[in-house]
Amino acid sequence: MKLSSHSYGKVAVRVLKVIRNGARHSIKELDVSVMLDGSFDASYTKSDNSAIVPTDTIKNTVQVLALKHLGEETEEFGVIVAEHFAKTYSQAAHARVWLRERSWQRMRVEGEAHPHSFREAGAAVPVANVASGGGRTTVASGIEDLLMLKTTESGFEGFAKDELTTLAETKDRVFATNLGGSWVYHGKPASYAESNGKIVRAILDVFAGTYSPSVQATLYEMARAALSTVPEIEQITLTLPNKHYLLANLAPFGLENRNELFIPTDEPYGRIEGTVTRAD
Repeated sequence: MKLSSHSYGKVAVRVLKVIRNGARHSIKELDVSVMLDGSFDASYTKSDNSAIVPTDTIKNTVQVLALKHLGEETEEFGVIVAEHFAKTYSQAAHARVWLRERSWQRMRVEGEAHPHSFREAGAAVPVANVASGGGRTTVASGIEDLLMLKTTESGFEGFAKDELTTLAETKDRVFATNLGGSWVYHGKPASYAESNGKIVRAILDVFAGTYSPSVQATLYEMARAALSTVPEIEQITLTLPNKHYLLANLAPFGLENRNELFIPTDEPYGRIEGTVTRAD
């Protein structure tokens, strides 16, 4: 029998780079996969791992290269990664790199581009729920999948601690959330579309324009702003999953990470919910 082909590597190495130019930040988020083929057949047929570059090393290498070299051009970074593996390891005949970018666009507050707050370039999904019966019709509008991120002006301190607490307090962290919201109308507005647009803009203004001491506090201020902006809604429910971007630990490689390179994670994640109604 013959091993006719083989390759291996690390898939879905996620990185987010914060590129700072004074108070104005840019972000670049990539999903990077690296596959190597070459003289690795002995690890399959003879249990000889001497030529194998551990996939954990591949992951670490992508992170270090991202800290040092990742900029605006995805393709240029891909070349750097592929050439690094092909030139560093003689046993690798080929290094193949796939890069998938999550696109972000800068938020605008009062017509001005915000220096450090972003939303995903894709549009949020508008939703509506209407119920009618017993002579009454209720209308609820909302949005789903509004992915937002700010690179600073967020912290989390003074929380309850016990012997199982490992989370450190911070005054400066990345705050990202995939917001969902629903609001109930008690009266028909002149235009649902215009009212819904005003509510979303009020939510974005709070996210981008205020310091966040916690996701809970920001949720409440978003809801208050929405209720103040559109008098025809009687209550609003917001859900803010906390999309974690964890600071990459590059100390083992002698590198200091000054809140520049982050590792996006999907699970597990915090989920914060709240409903705010008008006071009687």
